[in-house]
Amino acid sequence: MPTAQRIAEAVRAAIPQAATTLRPDVVEALRRALHTERSERGRTVLRQLIDNARVASTDHVPICQDTGTVWVRIELGEGEDLSGDVQAAVDSAVAAAYRDARLRMSVVRDALVDRTNTHDNTPAFIEVAWRSGTGTAVHVMLKGGGSDNASRIEMLAPDEGTEGIARVVIETVTAKATGACPPLLIGVGVGATFDKVGALAKKALLRPVGDAHPHPEVAEIEQRLLEAVNATGIGPAGLGGDTTALAVHVVTAPCHIAALPVAVNMGCCAVRSATVEISE
Repeated sequence: MPTAQRIAEAVRAAIPQAATTLRPDVVEALRRALHTERSERGRTVLRQLIDNARVASTDHVPICQDTGTVWVRIELGEGEDLSGDVQAAVDSAVAAAYRDARLRMSVVRDALVDRTNTHDNTPAFIEVAWRSGTGTAVHVMLKGGGSDNASRIEMLAPDEGTEGIARVVIETVTAKATGACPPLLIGVGVGATFDKVGALAKKALLRPVGDAHPHPEVAEIEQRLLEAVNATGIGPAGLGGDTTALAVHVVTAPCHIAALPVAVNMGCCAVRSATVEISE
Protein backbone atom coordinates (compact mmCIF):
# COMPACT_ATOMS: atom_id res chain seq x y z
CA MET A 1 0.00 0.00 0.00
CA PRO A 2 1.67 3.28 -1.05
CA THR A 3 2.16 5.74 1.77
CA ALA A 4 2.42 9.51 1.57
CA GLN A 5 6.11 9.18 2.41
CA ARG A 6 6.82 6.79 -0.46
CA ILE A 7 4.99 9.09 -2.87
CA ALA A 8 7.03 12.02 -1.57
CA GLU A 9 10.30 10.12 -2.02
CA ALA A 10 9.36 9.40 -5.62
CA VAL A 11 8.56 13.06 -6.26
CA ARG A 12 11.81 14.24 -4.69
CA ALA A 13 13.82 11.86 -6.88
CA ALA A 14 11.92 12.75 -10.06
CA ILE A 15 12.19 16.55 -9.84
CA PRO A 16 15.96 17.00 -10.43
CA GLN A 17 15.88 14.30 -13.11
CA ALA A 18 13.06 16.02 -14.99
CA ALA A 19 14.62 19.46 -14.58
CA THR A 20 18.01 18.50 -16.01
CA THR A 21 17.46 15.53 -18.33
CA LEU A 22 15.28 15.90 -21.40
CA ARG A 23 13.12 12.85 -22.00
CA PRO A 24 14.85 10.41 -24.40
CA ASP A 25 11.78 10.25 -26.64
CA VAL A 26 11.84 14.04 -27.03
CA VAL A 27 15.58 14.09 -27.78
CA GLU A 28 15.07 11.42 -30.43
CA ALA A 29 12.14 13.36 -31.92
CA LEU A 30 14.32 16.48 -32.16
CA ARG A 31 16.99 14.46 -33.95
CA ARG A 32 14.46 13.08 -36.41
CA ALA A 33 13.15 16.60 -37.02
CA LEU A 34 16.69 17.80 -37.74
CA HIS A 35 16.83 15.41 -40.70
CA THR A 36 13.47 16.46 -42.15
CA GLU A 37 13.46 20.21 -41.44
CA ARG A 38 13.97 22.15 -44.69
CA SER A 39 14.61 25.55 -43.13
CA GLU A 40 18.28 26.27 -42.39
CA ARG A 41 17.23 28.58 -39.56
CA GLY A 42 14.98 25.83 -38.22
CA ARG A 43 17.83 23.30 -38.36
CA THR A 44 20.05 25.72 -36.47
CA VAL A 45 17.47 25.99 -33.69
CA LEU A 46 17.03 22.21 -33.52
CA ARG A 47 20.80 21.69 -33.27
CA GLN A 48 20.93 24.22 -30.43
CA LEU A 49 18.09 22.47 -28.58
CA ILE A 50 19.82 19.10 -28.89
CA ASP A 51 23.10 20.59 -27.67
CA ASN A 52 21.32 22.38 -24.82
CA ALA A 53 19.84 19.06 -23.69
CA ARG A 54 23.30 17.47 -23.75
CA VAL A 55 24.87 20.26 -21.68
CA ALA A 56 22.01 20.25 -19.16
CA SER A 57 22.27 16.52 -18.59
CA THR A 58 26.07 16.47 -18.45
CA ASP A 59 26.41 19.47 -16.13
CA HIS A 60 23.25 18.73 -14.09
CA VAL A 61 21.79 22.16 -14.73
CA PRO A 62 18.19 23.03 -15.69
CA ILE A 63 17.17 22.51 -19.30
CA CYS A 64 15.19 25.78 -19.02
CA GLN A 65 15.42 28.63 -16.53
CA ASP A 66 11.65 28.40 -15.94
CA THR A 67 11.60 25.31 -13.75
CA GLY A 68 7.83 25.50 -13.57
CA THR A 69 5.06 24.35 -11.31
CA VAL A 70 5.12 20.76 -10.09
CA TRP A 71 2.26 18.62 -11.41
CA VAL A 72 2.01 15.19 -9.82
CA ARG A 73 -0.28 12.48 -11.18
CA ILE A 74 -0.59 9.46 -8.90
CA GLU A 75 -2.00 6.37 -10.60
CA LEU A 76 -3.09 3.68 -8.15
CA GLY A 77 -3.26 0.06 -9.22
CA GLU A 78 -6.07 -2.35 -8.45
CA GLY A 79 -6.70 -2.64 -4.72
CA GLU A 80 -4.25 0.17 -3.92
CA ASP A 81 -5.05 3.03 -1.59
CA LEU A 82 -3.16 5.97 -0.14
CA SER A 83 -2.37 6.54 3.49
CA GLY A 84 -1.10 9.69 5.16
CA ASP A 85 -1.17 13.37 4.27
CA VAL A 86 -0.07 13.20 0.65
CA GLN A 87 -0.25 16.96 -0.01
CA ALA A 88 1.91 17.83 2.99
CA ALA A 89 4.46 15.11 2.26
CA VAL A 90 4.73 15.99 -1.43
CA ASP A 91 5.02 19.71 -0.68
CA SER A 92 7.87 18.99 1.70
CA ALA A 93 9.58 16.92 -0.99
CA VAL A 94 9.10 19.67 -3.59
CA ALA A 95 10.59 22.30 -1.28
CA ALA A 96 13.63 20.11 -0.54
CA ALA A 97 14.18 19.14 -4.18
CA TYR A 98 13.98 22.71 -5.44
CA ARG A 99 16.31 23.93 -2.69
CA ASP A 100 18.90 21.18 -3.16
CA ALA A 101 18.87 21.37 -6.97
CA ARG A 102 18.85 25.19 -6.89
CA LEU A 103 15.84 25.44 -9.14
CA ARG A 104 13.91 28.67 -9.65
CA MET A 105 10.91 29.18 -7.37
CA SER A 106 7.92 30.23 -9.50
CA VAL A 107 4.76 29.75 -7.41
CA VAL A 108 2.85 32.65 -5.83
CA ARG A 109 0.62 32.34 -2.76
CA ASP A 110 -2.64 33.28 -4.46
CA ALA A 111 -3.43 34.08 -8.09
CA LEU A 112 -5.55 37.10 -7.19
CA VAL A 113 -5.03 38.53 -3.72
CA ASP A 114 -1.44 37.66 -2.75
CA ARG A 115 1.05 37.31 -5.59
CA THR A 116 4.07 36.97 -3.33
CA ASN A 117 6.42 34.08 -3.97
CA THR A 118 6.05 31.05 -1.69
CA HIS A 119 9.88 30.73 -1.85
CA ASP A 120 9.80 26.92 -2.02
CA ASN A 121 7.76 26.31 -5.20
CA THR A 122 4.89 24.80 -3.25
CA PRO A 123 2.16 23.79 -3.35
CA ALA A 124 2.43 20.95 -5.83
CA PHE A 125 -0.65 20.36 -7.99
CA ILE A 126 -1.72 16.77 -7.37
CA GLU A 127 -4.29 14.53 -8.97
CA VAL A 128 -5.08 10.90 -8.16
CA ALA A 129 -6.31 8.39 -10.73
CA TRP A 130 -6.69 4.63 -10.99
CA ARG A 131 -5.27 2.15 -13.47
CA SER A 132 -5.51 -1.56 -14.20
CA GLY A 133 -2.83 -3.85 -12.86
CA THR A 134 -0.80 -3.64 -9.69
CA GLY A 135 1.56 -1.09 -8.24
CA THR A 136 1.49 2.68 -8.26
CA ALA A 137 2.93 5.09 -10.83
CA VAL A 138 3.97 8.59 -9.85
CA HIS A 139 4.24 10.96 -12.80
CA VAL A 140 5.96 14.29 -12.18
CA MET A 141 5.88 17.11 -14.71
CA LEU A 142 7.55 20.50 -14.37
CA LYS A 143 5.34 22.85 -16.37
CA GLY A 144 6.64 26.25 -17.42
CA GLY A 145 4.46 29.34 -17.51
CA GLY A 146 4.93 30.01 -21.21
CA SER A 147 3.53 26.68 -22.34
CA ASP A 148 0.62 26.65 -19.90
CA ASN A 149 -0.24 30.24 -20.86
CA ALA A 150 -0.58 29.07 -24.46
CA SER A 151 -3.28 26.54 -23.56
CA ARG A 152 -7.05 26.67 -24.04
CA ILE A 153 -10.35 25.04 -23.11
CA GLU A 154 -13.47 25.30 -25.27
CA MET A 155 -16.87 23.68 -24.88
CA LEU A 156 -18.00 22.71 -28.38
CA ALA A 157 -21.37 21.53 -29.62
CA PRO A 158 -21.29 17.79 -30.34
CA ASP A 159 -22.02 18.26 -34.03
CA GLU A 160 -18.76 20.22 -34.48
CA GLY A 161 -16.94 16.89 -34.25
CA THR A 162 -13.35 16.44 -35.42
CA GLU A 163 -13.52 19.57 -37.57
CA GLY A 164 -14.32 21.64 -34.50
CA ILE A 165 -11.51 20.01 -32.55
CA ALA A 166 -9.07 20.71 -35.37
CA ARG A 167 -10.23 24.35 -35.49
CA VAL A 168 -9.56 24.79 -31.77
CA VAL A 169 -6.10 23.22 -32.07
CA ILE A 170 -5.04 25.27 -35.10
CA GLU A 171 -6.45 28.53 -33.71
CA THR A 172 -4.58 27.95 -30.46
CA VAL A 173 -1.34 27.13 -32.25
CA THR A 174 -1.62 30.10 -34.61
CA ALA A 175 -2.34 32.53 -31.80
CA LYS A 176 -0.02 31.25 -29.09
CA ALA A 177 2.60 28.77 -30.30
CA THR A 178 5.42 31.29 -30.66
CA GLY A 179 5.21 32.09 -26.93
CA ALA A 180 5.35 28.42 -25.97
CA CYS A 181 8.85 27.68 -27.35
CA PRO A 182 8.28 25.39 -30.34
CA PRO A 183 8.76 22.71 -31.49
CA LEU A 184 5.88 21.65 -29.31
CA LEU A 185 4.36 18.49 -27.93
CA ILE A 186 0.64 19.23 -28.02
CA GLY A 187 -1.76 17.48 -25.68
CA VAL A 188 -5.43 17.47 -26.64
CA GLY A 189 -8.13 16.37 -24.23
CA VAL A 190 -11.58 15.52 -25.62
CA GLY A 191 -14.49 14.67 -23.35
CA ALA A 192 -15.21 14.53 -19.61
CA THR A 193 -16.41 17.83 -18.11
CA PHE A 194 -15.20 21.42 -18.03
CA ASP A 195 -13.14 20.84 -14.88
CA LYS A 196 -11.59 17.55 -16.08
CA VAL A 197 -10.81 18.06 -19.77
CA GLY A 198 -7.70 20.14 -19.05
CA ALA A 199 -6.26 17.26 -17.03
CA LEU A 200 -6.83 14.96 -20.01
CA ALA A 201 -4.80 17.30 -22.21
CA LYS A 202 -1.95 17.44 -19.71
CA LYS A 203 -2.02 13.67 -19.28
CA ALA A 204 -1.57 13.37 -23.07
CA LEU A 205 1.88 14.96 -22.72
CA LEU A 206 3.07 11.97 -20.68
CA ARG A 207 2.83 9.56 -23.62
CA PRO A 208 6.24 9.11 -25.26
CA VAL A 209 6.67 10.74 -28.65
CA GLY A 210 6.57 8.01 -31.26
CA ASP A 211 4.13 5.77 -29.40
CA ALA A 212 0.99 5.53 -31.51
CA HIS A 213 -2.43 5.86 -29.94
CA PRO A 214 -3.90 2.36 -29.44
CA HIS A 215 -7.16 3.30 -31.18
CA PRO A 216 -6.54 3.51 -34.98
CA GLU A 217 -9.14 6.24 -35.53
CA VAL A 218 -7.63 8.46 -32.84
CA ALA A 219 -4.12 7.75 -34.15
CA GLU A 220 -5.26 8.93 -37.59
CA ILE A 221 -6.74 12.12 -36.09
CA GLU A 222 -3.47 12.78 -34.28
CA GLN A 223 -1.52 12.47 -37.53
CA ARG A 224 -3.89 14.82 -39.37
CA LEU A 225 -3.65 17.38 -36.56
CA LEU A 226 0.17 17.17 -36.58
CA GLU A 227 0.27 17.74 -40.33
CA ALA A 228 -2.07 20.72 -40.01
CA VAL A 229 -0.02 22.22 -37.17
CA ASN A 230 3.24 21.85 -39.08
CA ALA A 231 1.63 23.32 -42.20
CA THR A 232 1.34 26.65 -40.33
CA GLY A 233 5.06 27.19 -40.99
CA ILE A 234 5.65 28.66 -37.52
CA GLY A 235 8.66 26.39 -37.11
CA PRO A 236 11.31 25.96 -34.41
CA ALA A 237 11.46 28.94 -32.02
CA GLY A 238 8.75 30.57 -34.14
CA LEU A 239 11.35 31.45 -36.78
CA GLY A 240 9.75 29.55 -39.63
CA GLY A 241 10.03 25.98 -40.82
CA ASP A 242 8.40 22.59 -40.98
CA THR A 243 8.67 21.60 -37.31
CA THR A 244 6.12 23.54 -35.28
CA ALA A 245 5.25 20.38 -33.32
CA LEU A 246 6.96 17.05 -32.73
CA ALA A 247 3.66 15.29 -32.02
CA VAL A 248 0.00 15.81 -31.20
CA HIS A 249 -1.37 13.42 -28.57
CA VAL A 250 -5.08 13.01 -27.91
CA VAL A 251 -6.76 11.58 -24.79
CA THR A 252 -10.51 11.00 -24.89
CA ALA A 253 -13.13 10.32 -22.24
CA PRO A 254 -16.92 9.94 -21.91
CA CYS A 255 -19.00 13.12 -21.76
CA HIS A 256 -22.56 14.45 -21.67
CA ILE A 257 -24.70 13.94 -24.78
CA ALA A 258 -24.96 17.72 -25.22
CA ALA A 259 -21.24 18.41 -24.85
CA LEU A 260 -17.90 18.13 -26.64
CA PRO A 261 -15.27 19.55 -24.25
CA VAL A 262 -11.88 20.22 -25.83
CA ALA A 263 -8.65 21.28 -24.14
CA VAL A 264 -5.28 22.06 -25.70
CA ASN A 265 -2.24 21.94 -23.42
CA MET A 266 1.02 23.02 -24.99
CA GLY A 267 4.25 21.26 -24.08
CA CYS A 268 7.31 23.30 -24.98
CA CYS A 269 10.50 21.96 -26.55
CA ALA A 270 11.65 21.12 -23.00
CA VAL A 271 8.98 18.58 -22.04
CA ARG A 272 10.13 17.80 -18.51
CA SER A 273 8.55 14.77 -16.92
CA ALA A 274 9.67 11.66 -15.10
CA THR A 275 7.82 8.57 -13.88
CA VAL A 276 8.60 6.49 -10.81
CA GLU A 277 6.98 3.08 -10.33
CA ILE A 278 6.24 2.01 -6.77
CA SER A 279 5.72 -1.71 -6.22
CA GLU A 280 5.03 -3.66 -3.08
